[in-house]
Amino acid sequence: MSKDALTQSEIDSLINAISSGNLEEETDEVTEEYSSYDFRRPTKFSKEQIRTLQIIHENYARIMGNFLTSFLRVPVKLQVVSVAQVSYEEFVFSLPVPTLMTIFNMSKDMGVAMLETNPNFVFTIIDLLFGGEGRQPGKIRELTEIEISVMRQINEKFLDNLSYAWKGIVQLDPQIESMDTNPQFNQVIASSETVALVTFSASVQNVQGFINLCFPFMGLEHVLSSLTAQHWFNQFQQSASQNKPGDIDRCLQAPEAEVKAVLGKARITLDDFLQLQEGDVLPLKRQSGEHLEMLVEDKPLFKVQPGTRGKRLAVKIVERVTEEKDKASDNYG
Repeated sequence: MSKDALTQSEIDSLINAISSGNLEEETDEVTEEYSSYDFRRPTKFSKEQIRTLQIIHENYARIMGNFLTSFLRVPVKLQVVSVAQVSYEEFVFSLPVPTLMTIFNMSKDMGVAMLETNPNFVFTIIDLLFGGEGRQPGKIRELTEIEISVMRQINEKFLDNLSYAWKGIVQLDPQIESMDTNPQFNQVIASSETVALVTFSASVQNVQGFINLCFPFMGLEHVLSSLTAQHWFNQFQQSASQNKPGDIDRCLQAPEAEVKAVLGKARITLDDFLQLQEGDVLPLKRQSGEHLEMLVEDKPLFKVQPGTRGKRLAVKIVERVTEEKDKASDNYG
């Protein structure tokens, strides 16, 4: 008989229990874990996409930290604090007033995004650029037009490096559209729109500030399929493997060099210089038929003779300047 079948005594006991009402119902307590879902704030970014955004901007923080350290000549450290999905309204109302909000166009297809730089960070940078020691003002105040213009140049560097950090996902061409000190006036997208918010901590000479990058979901929507760590790493590996042995040689040959032929030198007084007119003759300290010097990037490298080629002025290289001749030529004139 199957183990699942009841015996006659078990059947009799069950009938008696039902008749007397003493049947005890056995229930298994099942605990289910669940999370609440807010239909007003639907989840639009997956955990993998949030994680990829964090990886991208951790690399971006290192790039910008190195740039600001060399540019300001003081230690600067940037670090990703959080990457979160919030509404644009929550982002705006979490910002201090005043602060510096920079609206920029990510590319032709992706629309606008926001870069917010905290007053502590902004005033420290401005004080350093103006020759100070990076001190904060006694009271946070509105930025002047000159200070905003200076910060615009810094923010342009922020955006240039942002396009480099994102090149494994999509090609960005950030262009600043506007800058304002009151974020609540910048209603460039709907208040309920979902955004990806990347928050950095910025340490400049023991002064702690914050920087925020805000990417609307609408702008990132068409690149979400590429917003994976595997895709990001693969793009960098492919770009590195596509370099051919001759690429470096071609890059080194491409830069132009300034070449000048020096006819001679003369020393005159400032008064004579101010009275020079067309047709005046200046005696040069060089004999007729003597070789001229050719300078490559202001360094004498060749001795040449002047002439023409077709209808153009030209020089003919006679010999190369040695180190001894180079030192001696520095004393002529």
